[in-house]
Amino acid sequence: MLELLGRTSASGAVRERASQGGASNDEGLVHLARLPARAARTVPVPEALPAAVRVRLEQAGIDALYVHQEQAWRRARAGEHLVVATGTASGKSLCYQLPVFDRLLDDDRAVALYLAPTKALAHDQLRAVRAFRLPQVRAAVVDGDTPAPEREAVRRTANWLLTNPDLLHHALLPNHRAWRDLLHRLAFVVVDEAHVARGVFGGHVALVLRRLRRIAERYGADPTFLLTSATIGNPAEHASTLTGVEVAAIVEDGSPRGPMDLGLWQPPFVDRDEASGEGGETRRSLLGETGDLLASFVAADVQTLVFTRSRKGAEVVALQARERLGDASDAGGEPLAGKVAAYRAGYLAEERRALEADLRAGALRGVAATEALELGIDVAGLDAVVLAGWPGTTASFWQRLGRAGRAGGASAGVLVAQQDPLDHYLVGHPEELLSRPPEDAILDPSNPYQLAPHLRCACQEFPLDDDEAVAFFGPSAPGLLADDVAAGRLRLRAGRHHWVSRRRASAEVDLRSAGGRNVRIVDVDTGALVGDVDEARAHRQVHPGAVYLHQGRQYEVAELDLERSVALAAEAPRLAHTTRPRSDTDVRLLAAIEGGRWGEIEIGLATVEVTTQVTGYEVLRLGSDEVLDRVELDLPPIELRTVAVWYAVPDELLEAAGVRIAAVPGSLHAAEHAAIGMLPLLALCDRWDLGGLSTALHPDTGRPSVFVYDGYAGGAGLAERSYRRLPEHLARTRETIVTCRCSRGCPSCVQSPKCGNGNDPLDKAGAVRVLDLLLGEAPTS
Repeated sequence: MLELLGRTSASGAVRERASQGGASNDEGLVHLARLPARAARTVPVPEALPAAVRVRLEQAGIDALYVHQEQAWRRARAGEHLVVATGTASGKSLCYQLPVFDRLLDDDRAVALYLAPTKALAHDQLRAVRAFRLPQVRAAVVDGDTPAPEREAVRRTANWLLTNPDLLHHALLPNHRAWRDLLHRLAFVVVDEAHVARGVFGGHVALVLRRLRRIAERYGADPTFLLTSATIGNPAEHASTLTGVEVAAIVEDGSPRGPMDLGLWQPPFVDRDEASGEGGETRRSLLGETGDLLASFVAADVQTLVFTRSRKGAEVVALQARERLGDASDAGGEPLAGKVAAYRAGYLAEERRALEADLRAGALRGVAATEALELGIDVAGLDAVVLAGWPGTTASFWQRLGRAGRAGGASAGVLVAQQDPLDHYLVGHPEELLSRPPEDAILDPSNPYQLAPHLRCACQEFPLDDDEAVAFFGPSAPGLLADDVAAGRLRLRAGRHHWVSRRRASAEVDLRSAGGRNVRIVDVDTGALVGDVDEARAHRQVHPGAVYLHQGRQYEVAELDLERSVALAAEAPRLAHTTRPRSDTDVRLLAAIEGGRWGEIEIGLATVEVTTQVTGYEVLRLGSDEVLDRVELDLPPIELRTVAVWYAVPDELLEAAGVRIAAVPGSLHAAEHAAIGMLPLLALCDRWDLGGLSTALHPDTGRPSVFVYDGYAGGAGLAERSYRRLPEHLARTRETIVTCRCSRGCPSCVQSPKCGNGNDPLDKAGAVRVLDLLLGEAPTS
């Protein structure tokens, strides 16, 4: 990194910190690591490959295959279901391209189906397939941007269809009779970047793939599944759960890697008296710090990609970098600010394609992007990657850093910590960050809240009997089908379940939704559709009076019509405030799943009913936490049945541990917040996938209690992961609180950006006492 960072405007500070091996406090560059290069391990290109493919490989300068590429070709050719889980830029595309080419050139009736999590990745792979210039391979993309006449042409002519799970669910499977010729000849199904299909989205994708297998079988096909994944902890298990067939993993990575200098960066503390007229402690804005780093790299002619956690973040970082570059020009006299752009979902297809082309060509020197550019898009020659905040998983961390140095040369990476307990913990433990194994991907296709609507989709596609339901969808399927018959959604005739509505069953299921109907956000002045939000999140994000941001523009919500699922908003470009919802949450224990005792402390895993009601919102001065006003709202409560991990502590133990009665609410609240922030360390999730409740007296336990629950109907396996590793989870939580050098609690340890009570009360010292008490009673094994 010295060679790259040393050319920036901050070179003096970087050299000084790097020469110390880290900073004397937790500000700026706090750690610098040198990741060594790795040599390639190759085998000759197999003679058994079709001659045309071998010629194209030779023309592309490929005279040998990496060991994992040859292994994937050989085993897939034999009909084995496989997942290839190797690093970024390891040539995973060839692992499925070669066996598919082999089959398509040998059998002119065979068809391959490729599924990508994003449109951009499907188009990128289309370019890669067409670059082989094999006349027998007729590849085409079909997605939401494809006009109807073009879809018809694809159905008639293509033998390699590239699309995404959403189109498969909404269009191809419900309309399978129009695609029957393709489905009858289906030889391969490729699932690219399979690690993205986890949690609730992964459950949906798994059920879509089961429906695909069922329909393919009806048309006489038995396709081989080929999957690629980042280096997750359970690739074979995850791929098998995702597809419903036994999948073997290839994890040996034979690709080379250039050296990388990796820096961990902590934004400095600023005096909030200066920043916002308030007392207290906070760090400099993550996006502001990242924008300055991007500008420094661009000014040094270091082509850099920044990953942000949100669309708004990408826009803000790009804007900050352009403003920081000002009127500066490159050696050719071109303005540097014009070489910086944002890239995210929501842009028109042609805008995305143009940005991708400019990035490949080097016309763009700095891009701030969302996860859309994480997933496999081939961008060679990048010098550096900056991560604006921990991306949530070790898999994504290495996947994103792997975007740099893709031409095999030296590269640099920087992780800029955001104000979050997990970020604070990881930059303070660089050895663990750099050596920790990747997390397991978790999904549950048996979740009844997801399974039931997909069963209805399957019944519409072909009437479904109980035996077939068990074979494809598991033992709980017949009971869910019977429930739908009783409710009148399905009809049972001659042992088969039939869909009774004229409406498509697939319209009820949004693969990427947290649940419920989507609420449309409409501009009251123009009638234009601004965007949409899940019904489960609408009360918090688009309540009356809420400030809603979209594509850099501010809107103020005038009305939320829940019956029509519409929020009416007016553009308000000069607002000097933002809003933060306030809510009340109640958790009711329904049924124990597992439980036990640590001495007198009860712990458990249970199904729970969570009732949340947004009671009002605070008006905050823009850029600060200063409360200008509090407004009450009258919105109905939202109920959620899910899974929670919980613990209950007797009052006398808390008092003996030094937690006074008056401090119990704030102490438990702070411990709950920090635990939610740290759970992503143990599972592939985000803190926004979770919820929590702490109370000094819970009616179901009769004691002071803390609950952490999955934020999805039926659960997503996250609370269970905490329960299985609760001592470790609590120990990491305690450590991140103790090592944060704030005095009373800050967003890096116990404050939460989603707290319905405005982060009040919180007691940092009391949280440590609570966690010490728990860990003192926890089992040692």
